[in-house]
Amino acid sequence: MASAFSHAFLALALGKAPRHPLFTWPVLFLGMACSIIPDLDVIGFSFGIQYGDLWGHRGMTHSLFFAGLLSAALTGVWYRQRSTEAQIGLFFYLFLCTASHGILDALTDGGLGVAFFSPFDTSRYFFSARPVAVSPIGIRAFFSDDAVHVLASEVRWIWLPAIAGLFIVRGLRYVQSAQRTGKRAPRD
Repeated sequence: MASAFSHAFLALALGKAPRHPLFTWPVLFLGMACSIIPDLDVIGFSFGIQYGDLWGHRGMTHSLFFAGLLSAALTGVWYRQRSTEAQIGLFFYLFLCTASHGILDALTDGGLGVAFFSPFDTSRYFFSARPVAVSPIGIRAFFSDDAVHVLASEVRWIWLPAIAGLFIVRGLRYVQSAQRTGKRAPRD
């Protein structure tokens, strides 16, 4: 798995890129939480749930189905007073944040893969390119000698591309806005 830091960072970048008033800090924090929640499945180890089980690590909570359920529930409970358009935007943001967890994990060089299509298909998948060093499970294990190696890998393969994506989206929106403003203004 990628570390919680990188999951949260990607969710933050996803929310900050569009510069939309819908993405307030409480919404961004919720998105960051959604990006980390799938790893709560590690609690199952304490209850005898095996890594490769449906509810094991990188199983059901890493699926697109779970991302949709969580996003729908959060949007329905916390944002039901908002307009339909706002609810749709919030749902998709929270969905992307939650689903990004499995996507990042499928880019790592360890583990059993991600059950993207659980509960309908419990097969585990990785992407063909797996450049991200896998983060150890558990806080103690993370803060070991490997932490620097893991974080360096995540900065290179997650943080820097997320920052680049953020600036590209913002740049494109700036150009688009400037073009709209330029077309409306009369020319001498």
